[in-house]
Amino acid sequence: MSTNVNGKEMNVVGHLSELRNRLMVTAFAFVGFFILAFIFIKDIYSFFESDIDFKLTVTSPGDIIWIYFTIAGLVAIVATLPVLSLQLWLFVKPGLTEKERKVSLSYIPAVFILFLGGLVFGYFMFVKLILPFLLNLNDGMFNELFTVDKYFRFMMQITLPFAILFELPMIIMFLTSLGILTPDFLRKSRKYAYFILLIVGALVTPPDVVLQVTVAIPLFILYEISIYLSQIVYRKKIKRHLEYMNE
Repeated sequence: MSTNVNGKEMNVVGHLSELRNRLMVTAFAFVGFFILAFIFIKDIYSFFESDIDFKLTVTSPGDIIWIYFTIAGLVAIVATLPVLSLQLWLFVKPGLTEKERKVSLSYIPAVFILFLGGLVFGYFMFVKLILPFLLNLNDGMFNELFTVDKYFRFMMQITLPFAILFELPMIIMFLTSLGILTPDFLRKSRKYAYFILLIVGALVTPPDVVLQVTVAIPLFILYEISIYLSQIVYRKKIKRHLEYMNE
C-alpha cells in the first residue's frame, strides 16, 4: 500500500515537473519574441502609424516606455501562442491515442490562424470603419489631440475581443468532442447566439446601426461555420462509438 502511494506521489511530482518545464519553454519563447519585437519596435510602430493621418502625442516620458512595452508584449503574446499550444499538446500527448494525437495536433495551427485572423479583422474594422466614423462626428467642433496611450488602449479594446471571438469554432469543436455541445443544440440556440454576438458587436463599436450590423455579420457567419464543424466532429464521434460497440 505504501509503495503504491509513493508511486502515485512520484507520478504526480513527475507530471508537475514536466508541466513546469513546458511552461518554462513557453516563458523563454515569450521573452525571446519580446526582445525581438523590442528591437524592431520603431518598424512595428511605423506600421500602425501609417494607417492614420494624424500624429500621436505623448504627455509624459512614461508614455514612451509604455508604448514600447505594450507593442512588444502584444507581438510576443501572438507569436508565443503556437509555442504554448504545442507545449500543452506535448504535455497531454502520452495520454492520447495515435488518432487523437493527429487530430489534436491539427488544432495548433488552427488556433493561431484564427487568433491572428481575429486581430487582423478587428484592426481592419477599427481603422477603416470605426475610427473614421468617430472622427467624422467631430466635424471641426474640437481640437483633435490623440495621445499614444489612449489611442492604443482604444485600439486594443476593439481588436482583442475579435481575436478571442474568432476562436469560437475551435472552442465549439472541442466542447463537441467532449460531449458538452451537439450540433442540434447549436442550431436550436442559434437565435440566442446571434443575439449575444450582436450585443458583443455593439459593445465594441460606436452606437451606429450600420457599423454594428457590419461587425455582427462576420460573427454570424463564424457561428454557422462552427455548427458545420461541430457536425463533422459529432458524426466522427458517433461513428467511433458504433465501431466500439460492434467490437
